[in-house]
Amino acid sequence: MQKDIHPQYHNSAVFECACGIKTVVGSTKKTIQVEICRACHPFYTGKEKLIDTAGRVEKFRARQAKAKKAK
Repeated sequence: MQKDIHPQYHNSAVFECACGIKTVVGSTKKTIQVEICRACHPFYTGKEKLIDTAGRVEKFRARQAKAKKAK
């Protein structure tokens, strides 16, 4: 590696989320602040809601059922 071109690496950088979780990680920044993390994101917590716009899911299921009957 060339000298004096790489950012300084911090082994004990603090990762802070808006939900209150603090974790020690390695990073080129001393502190990292985010709004959503794995502990509060709806996808990872299981609170995700799927929005069916214009009945697309029902249309898809109807096409699948029709295709199965055609076989």
